[in-house]
Amino acid sequence: MRIFMMIIGFIALGLGVIGIFLPLIPTTPLVLLASFLFLKSSKKLHTWLLNNKYLGPYIKNYLDKKGIPLKTKIFVLITLWLSILFSVFIVLDKLYLRLLLLTVASIVTFVIMKQRTLRTAI
Repeated sequence: MRIFMMIIGFIALGLGVIGIFLPLIPTTPLVLLASFLFLKSSKKLHTWLLNNKYLGPYIKNYLDKKGIPLKTKIFVLITLWLSILFSVFIVLDKLYLRLLLLTVASIVTFVIMKQRTLRTAI
């Protein structure tokens, strides 16, 4: 079971990293899932992830309920809406898919905006 959780943790982490560049993949939940799975399967991997230069501060801030840095919120929302609007107006031709994407983007925006804003840069 331990090895299974480590494998799923690496898959979640990999998808989370991809989500940094593709806004439709939820980075934070996947990285938090990886952190949880590493915590349960390997203290060494969990420590490595928490001390990671790029992902560690986000996990720690989330777990400590400090919030999301303002710079990150702005970047995520701009990237999200640019990709959604590109898909809605250029890629998709079905109205129900357009409405679905706009709904998902609106919900994600609401969730991000509801999170506390961390004013210091990471």
